[in-house]
Amino acid sequence: QVQLVESGGGLVQPGGSLRLSCAASVNIFSLNAMGWYRQAPGKEREFVASFVRVGYTSYADSVKGRFTISKDNGLNMVYLQMNSLKPADTAVYYCQGSDRLGDYWGQGTQVTVSS
Repeated sequence: QVQLVESGGGLVQPGGSLRLSCAASVNIFSLNAMGWYRQAPGKEREFVASFVRVGYTSYADSVKGRFTISKDNGLNMVYLQMNSLKPADTAVYYCQGSDRLGDYWGQGTQVTVSS
């Protein structure tokens, strides 16, 4: 069973930065993909950014140029660097991983962008 644990959320002012971390209980090489999703109050969960296999990255249009996904294979960690944060980025952020058996989700970490 793959376990994913997020950390790094918090309260930040508009224009500020945060870095989210996701610790995986398995070697992340064993996963087909890893990424980040978010869910704002009253909205559906949406894609933010992901790695797919050989380092290919994908971003939602709303975060391109502001967010960067990265990973540390040796530590089995995936990160989301978030810059130039906006109130619209306020949400619970979830780490996601997948393999041939299914999808796995962390418990989420709250990010609040407010002055």
